[in-house]
Amino acid sequence: MSRIDTLLAKMTLREKLGQLNMVASGYAVTGPLLGGDSPDAIRAGDIGNLLNMVGADHVNEVQRIAVEESRLGIPLLLGFDIIHGHKTAFPVPLAEAAMFDPAAWARTARIAAVEAWNDGVALTFAPMLDVSRDLRWGRIVESAGEDPWLNAQMATAKVKGFQGSDLSAVGSLAATAKHYCAYGAVLAGREYASVDVSERALHEVHLPPFEAAVKAGVAAIMPAFTSFDGVPMTIHEPLLKDYLRGKLGFEGVIISDYNAVAELLNHGVAGDLVEAAALSLRAGVDIDMVSNAYRNHLPEALSRGLVTMDDIDACVRRVLALKERLGLFDAPYRRGAAPLAALAGRIDHHEVARDAARKSCILLTNYNGALPLGGNERIALIGPLADAQADMRGPWGGATVAEDSITVLKGLREAVGNVGYAAGVSIDGGDISGIAAAVETARNADTVVLCLGESAPMSGEAASRAHPELPGRQRELAEAILALNKKVIVILFAGRPLTLPWLFPKASAVLMAWFPGEQAGHALADLLLGKASPSGRLPVSWPDAVGQAPLFYAQYPSGRPFNPNDHYTSKYIDAPNAPAFPFGHGLTYGEFALSKLQVSRTEFGPDDSIDVTVTVANSGRAKAEETVFLFVHDLVASVSRPLIELKGFGKITLDPGTSGTVTIPLHARDLTFYGKELKPTLEAGDFEIKVGSSARRSQLLNTRVTLKL
Repeated sequence: MSRIDTLLAKMTLREKLGQLNMVASGYAVTGPLLGGDSPDAIRAGDIGNLLNMVGADHVNEVQRIAVEESRLGIPLLLGFDIIHGHKTAFPVPLAEAAMFDPAAWARTARIAAVEAWNDGVALTFAPMLDVSRDLRWGRIVESAGEDPWLNAQMATAKVKGFQGSDLSAVGSLAATAKHYCAYGAVLAGREYASVDVSERALHEVHLPPFEAAVKAGVAAIMPAFTSFDGVPMTIHEPLLKDYLRGKLGFEGVIISDYNAVAELLNHGVAGDLVEAAALSLRAGVDIDMVSNAYRNHLPEALSRGLVTMDDIDACVRRVLALKERLGLFDAPYRRGAAPLAALAGRIDHHEVARDAARKSCILLTNYNGALPLGGNERIALIGPLADAQADMRGPWGGATVAEDSITVLKGLREAVGNVGYAAGVSIDGGDISGIAAAVETARNADTVVLCLGESAPMSGEAASRAHPELPGRQRELAEAILALNKKVIVILFAGRPLTLPWLFPKASAVLMAWFPGEQAGHALADLLLGKASPSGRLPVSWPDAVGQAPLFYAQYPSGRPFNPNDHYTSKYIDAPNAPAFPFGHGLTYGEFALSKLQVSRTEFGPDDSIDVTVTVANSGRAKAEETVFLFVHDLVASVSRPLIELKGFGKITLDPGTSGTVTIPLHARDLTFYGKELKPTLEAGDFEIKVGSSARRSQLLNTRVTLKL
């Protein structure tokens, strides 16, 4: 018999349910804190999994109790939210997506995994794969943005980065793809609200990132808090059992979100916790996070015939299998680990964080070459986010330490010496008494660097905003500084785009920094001073007004497309249709032009691929990196198709006055869509191939190819 079969044969019902129970934990001077339980619950087999305990010594202590003092010696599974770094704070996921660099995505995940492994963690509740098209939703900050293809690339990179090639290897973590699925489409961008999207949108927009994660071997999946089509995802058998486990063949562990099983009562689909536990278990949810519904109420569900012992055993088997894959039975303790640098390929974690921060920032505007700054300019640094250590880490700091963060003030002063500084106002407060001092500080400078935006807690979970603008009195500060008619460089910090149509035309340049992580100040100094050229690109369309949300580039055509000369066409009467900045937008210190679009063949079959090649020239004064996006448009299909869809991208770095070519492959299978029967369909016909520096359709080069079946 296998180890798992042997254990199952020995386990009591109580011990089985313990393996399905995850408890919130921590550590104090008095010892482990186990969500109201004492360590005796581990000894009794009532707790098989913990979240939020960090520190190898602490983890080893509770692990010793499980392994050496419980009847069966089954090790604990320790989970932790590692959203954008563990000890080292990297840019938030939406910022990382702006790098359009799968190797970089995997690298930061690998470093986080190594650091967390050394801290006793075995599983991370990441990556978040919710396609997000509404800036009001706070958790857009944890996403890779609006495009399903891009989210799928992020899914693959992050799973491989966290897990490596062997889950039992030193430094590998089990990844958890979340939140399955369509959580990013919550009603009105409001956290925890319901979701109701079409079957086609479900399959073409929201499921592909999870399909990619499963294909990459993700160890665990977390259902969303929300309901989909009237059914909470925690009990959605068609999507959990039939699609995820059945069609996709996922054999890993499904972990409920925090207290989600108990919250089924609020959804109105269970009369009591007995029913809630039974519904979740039957849907295939293996681990109940913190609600204690499985532990306390499945015995009654079993006696009432709501579940069977086979249902319970199937879940226990998957949990034990994950622990075995992680090597926890053979090596439960974190002792004698190799040095962090060796585990991560001898990479300097801080330098990786600095590079990621540089590459994730997006230069939105740069009038008259305002950036980079010259070497002799007197600089005034103004704004509430100029010296905000904690906010640089973003909304999910994990095990990072705020004091490790480099602020813009510190980074600039280390780079150029004396820099005038005044906060002016607080981020969200009402006091404007500091604006006068800020204006005087700015008056004595040649250039003002104005740091504005959200505080970190204004993004993330439970941080939806109906008015995603500058909070507090920051606009008054900005307008007072702009009135000086000096060069004003605005750095925006936020976990979402901010609707600021009054600001963009007035500032000399605007740099979107998101929440760039612990190396924020050094990275931004590098960009401001021209030591590096901005290269980030928007992974989301940036609305001009909040009323445009949800906004995304892959719009379906209308029978009455926008025509400024025809009143009865698709448009707003009080705002533009177009975003302030399109998906993919981002300026550099180079000056790029694309030409000579070519395809390797104009006709191809269903098993073929073509190469799309374009010439890129840099006529600017600085070496810089250009990103080229490949879009397609199915001209005539059995169902209406988006006007453009992202299918690839390529990068090239060019010196001033030089040119080169970018080649992007396109396989026929990338043209598959869900047809009239809501099944994957590949149809013959003509397709437009479009390339460009963003999704602004009027600026794309295009040619045609024909798919023959």
